[in-house]
Amino acid sequence: MDESLPRQYLRYIGKVVVGDFGPSFQYKDFTVTELIWGGFPTSMTLGGIAILLATLIGIGLGVWAALNQNSTTDYVVMATAMTGITVPNFVVAPMLTLIFGLWLAWLPVGGWAKPANAVLPIIALALPQIAAIARLTRGSMIEVMRSNYVRTARAKGLPERITILRHAVKAALVPVVSYLGPAVAGIITGSIIIEQIFSIPASAAISSRRRSTRLHAGDGVTIFYGVLIILFNLAVDLLYGYLDPKVRYD
Repeated sequence: MDESLPRQYLRYIGKVVVGDFGPSFQYKDFTVTELIWGGFPTSMTLGGIAILLATLIGIGLGVWAALNQNSTTDYVVMATAMTGITVPNFVVAPMLTLIFGLWLAWLPVGGWAKPANAVLPIIALALPQIAAIARLTRGSMIEVMRSNYVRTARAKGLPERITILRHAVKAALVPVVSYLGPAVAGIITGSIIIEQIFSIPASAAISSRRRSTRLHAGDGVTIFYGVLIILFNLAVDLLYGYLDPKVRYD
């Protein structure tokens, strides 16, 4: 006698809780979990380095633009940021390949054999995030620099460098951190397009995530992405208490 649908559903949920997403309908010799974890280390490496690079450069550019508001520096940084936001990374990646790989022959355009192979994919992933983080940081920094406690710090005679680094930048990072929660999960799981452009081998998981539209594989990747979103947003909530003294968790 066939198992009832409610029992099937409960059994499936029980397996999902322990990380068992069932067999792959496209790759008969693999489970969905094996396909996901086969490509995740590569995606994690590329996405993690890219988001770290984007955060450092984006915050630096945003603070620099905010401290030089309405100057040529500000206009150049924001114009570049707008361009970076509007041009997707799957367009940037072929351009980087053409310029630095084929014309200048500075970097390899494919493979995963040595550290130089990761340079162009990381840059392609990081550029749109640098633009977004720079814009967020600039807007937040301008607002914070006009706040009462920054004016009070200046009135007390604190050096401008300490006022900016210890008080202004810390508070200005709150919206940036809010953005980084889903951005980190998105750049890690979304790096598959860049991996394909640069021919980075990451087992059958790459092809599965890119081509498969079957139920089990789609469910597995969706659930995995959802778990990453929850974990990174939890980390963001915990950082709020450090960045903003007004936030308290009782």
